[in-house]
Amino acid sequence: MGLSYETNRLILRIFETSDAKMVQSLAGNEEVSRTTLSIPHPYPDGTAEAWIERIRNAFQKGEIYSFAMLQKENGMLIGCVSLRVSKKENQAELAYWVGRPFWGQGYATEAAQHIVEFGFEKLNLNRIFAAAMTKNPASYKVMRKIGMKKEDKFPKQILKSGIYEDLVYFGLVKSDVYKD
Repeated sequence: MGLSYETNRLILRIFETSDAKMVQSLAGNEEVSRTTLSIPHPYPDGTAEAWIERIRNAFQKGEIYSFAMLQKENGMLIGCVSLRVSKKENQAELAYWVGRPFWGQGYATEAAQHIVEFGFEKLNLNRIFAAAMTKNPASYKVMRKIGMKKEDKFPKQILKSGIYEDLVYFGLVKSDVYKD
């Protein structure tokens, strides 16, 4: 599983067990958890190790392609970008998170752009979509920057920290990106 890619400022590679402490530190930040659909807070010990094992297995099966985002200049882990593939529909859900100290620097956009290209070019997907809570405009700003179009808004779609949150969905179809 030595798959890795480089962007201008990032190295995107498969998560390793040794990343667990940094994943727990970054993803366990309350602000990061509050803006994501599935990261818990508090982030219990052992959760990062179990998650890394799960996504490495899913990667081997071609179900989830989760890449650690590392700063190219120093190798520091700063976040995650992934595609959760539905082979039956030939589509994937894009998801990403970036550690709080690295917000607002364009890392999510840079990683998301590359993973979308990976999805269309290497996995030959037809469609890639993403969801964000409406209270997280920074996330759907990334979606717009990489060319995704707003598809719909679903009120009270998920329960997060005891509150029902609205979700907004964006999507991109391969034929919209790669014209004949």
